[in-house]
Amino acid sequence: MSTHLTHTPYAGPSRPFTIGLSALDPARWIEPDEDLPRYLGEKRDLITTLRDAVFRATDDSLPAQRECLSALLTHLGTCHPQTHRRDGNRMQVAGHIIDLADETLLPLLRAGLLIQDDLVIMMKRDAGWSIAAAHLSFPSSWSLAEKFDRPMEAVHEHVPGFEDGTRNAAMINRIFDNLLPDQPAERFNWSINWKEKLFHPETGRNDAAEPDEAVVRVERQTLTKLPETGAIVFTIRIYLDPVTVFGKHPDGRRLATSLADQLEGLTEPQLRYKGLERQRSRLVARLRQDAAAENRI
Repeated sequence: MSTHLTHTPYAGPSRPFTIGLSALDPARWIEPDEDLPRYLGEKRDLITTLRDAVFRATDDSLPAQRECLSALLTHLGTCHPQTHRRDGNRMQVAGHIIDLADETLLPLLRAGLLIQDDLVIMMKRDAGWSIAAAHLSFPSSWSLAEKFDRPMEAVHEHVPGFEDGTRNAAMINRIFDNLLPDQPAERFNWSINWKEKLFHPETGRNDAAEPDEAVVRVERQTLTKLPETGAIVFTIRIYLDPVTVFGKHPDGRRLATSLADQLEGLTEPQLRYKGLERQRSRLVARLRQDAAAENRI
């Protein structure tokens, strides 16, 4: 098992259930790594077997889909030519050839099959910023069918502190309104799952699991406004960090302690949302035990 952990927001200064946006260097929009073949292979399988579960698009999102694909191709060609080799309308990536001009696949489908990130296109409606199109292969305990073509207040209706009428809900709409095309943003989120699964629409709750089975599911999210259509591309990249890795990691003591601290800081509504009311004490005890261990590999 690899001990490399790319992003550890559970051990940083930010706290769960906050917006926590920061400026993003456009060159870092997409971050392919050695797991690229595995992610893309699972995406292809999901499109074949569960297409309606992982892809939805409104008719009026087509111009934004095209602009998203064009922006992504420019970025990959400029910043990642070693992993994405383009020859005309063909892109070679992770041992497969993607036909970029294949009109039997909508542009966002083609775009999503090039990268590990999920892609969500937000468009401004009368009801507010809404999910107009999504290639969502790796959901974190939510269903695209339930959230598709709904405004952000409805998407976040069960998230503590982000419900309609809250300060955070109003801030999200202002952020989306004021986002500039040349100033993308980045944020992180994390949750606890009990299996190393990328496609995870089901709840993260598992009251019977042992603490050693816990997996920190990290989401790296970015926001980029498209200059022509004014739509926003929301990317979500999933990283899976089993807590057992902390015992072998050179910074494992700090990681275990920080995650335990963040878990202990969750309120009851936040615990219920994350499905951790019954598991928190057991998981925190295990993390504290790991942090207190003297010998680390």
